[in-house]
Amino acid sequence: MKYLVLELGRHDAIQLRFAIRENPIADAWLERMSHRDAWPLDDPTRFDGFDSDEKEQQRAENYILQCVKTINDHKPIIVRPFTSVRDRDYLNYLHHIFETYHGLLDQQTHDFWLQAPESVRVALAQLNIAVHRCEILGSAQPEFVCTWFGMPKTKTLPVEIMQEHGTLNPKFGSVCLNYAEIGKTLEDLTQDRDNYISDNAFKPFDHYSADFNVRMHEETVGYVSDKLVRMQEYYNLHKDFFFDQGFTTFQDPRLLPLRFPVAELIETQPRNQLIEAIKQHQHITQVTLQ
Repeated sequence: MKYLVLELGRHDAIQLRFAIRENPIADAWLERMSHRDAWPLDDPTRFDGFDSDEKEQQRAENYILQCVKTINDHKPIIVRPFTSVRDRDYLNYLHHIFETYHGLLDQQTHDFWLQAPESVRVALAQLNIAVHRCEILGSAQPEFVCTWFGMPKTKTLPVEIMQEHGTLNPKFGSVCLNYAEIGKTLEDLTQDRDNYISDNAFKPFDHYSADFNVRMHEETVGYVSDKLVRMQEYYNLHKDFFFDQGFTTFQDPRLLPLRFPVAELIETQPRNQLIEAIKQHQHITQVTLQ
């Protein structure tokens, strides 16, 4: 049995241990993990949903404002003034800015990106993270994310593997592959009602990396069912678009809101105590495999 061990907190650290699954997705993820040390851990404080709504909202606002300032100090490309972290249209606008100037996964050719200093590139990448943080405010679904800045996203997940090993509702404490595309899934499009999204920015789950998220929650059957109903309605409303993209059925695994677990938490204490402990240690200090 192989294990993922996460150390959280700058002081008086705590450890979480996860048993790594034995399946093709976990094997593929482990192969990527073996190369992760060549890139820096990107933002070790990507924890969401552990604090009060007020604190989460303030943190998200500060994060966005800092990204916008760093970007605009270099070149004022974000012209709309900040409104609110709960203004979905403004968040969609920021995501459009990110897609335009950062470029998609294999299309980072915009002059802004090519000429920007590293600090501005990082801020532009973090703008995407900031937007997604805002989109889950108030969801009461604590999780944290571990990514490596600049690690190439060159591997893709075969559709048959997605269908066989994906799940709509991972267990509490599941470590899942993180979405590695630059764009939005059908799930994102449905949720965001995005008027800024361009045709080529629709990106279903395809590439993967060492990046992962740890879900310290479990969705109800009703929540998942309602989500599927809303997504199917959106798909039916825009069926011509999806047909043109080659997605002729809503049941295509690349369209469904599947998650891909690679490891599961070894629980050693009541969940409410564990959530409280993580709340006090919202910083990823070490990631190891054993």
